Amino acid sequence: MTNLTSALKQLEQERNRLLSRIEQLNQAVSALTAASSTRRGTISSAGRARIAAAQRARWANLRSSKVVPIASTKRRKMSRAAIARIRAAQKARWAKWRKLKLKA
Repeated sequence: MTNLTSALKQLEQERNRLLSRIEQLNQAVSALTAASSTRRGTISSAGRARIAAAQRARWANLRSSKVVPIASTKRRKMSRAAIARIRAAQKARWAKWRKLKLKA
């Protein structure tokens, strides 16, 4: 009988230990999910300053290296003849469209 009661006490202690461990894990999981949802989008002023300083350094490095940008701002000029050909082709397309629209 004493073996049975001691075994029962040990099982109850194990159950209590496991229940407390499960509660701790649940709290940890809820803390992690709450922290990820509440901390979203907030940053300390020191962190913001570090990010700004790093970005300024990147821009300074980019300006110091004399790399020619890929897309230049210079636009190509078309000749007057090319523009006239494009205009004539577009006028012909519109005339064809109007002609089809009148038939319908």
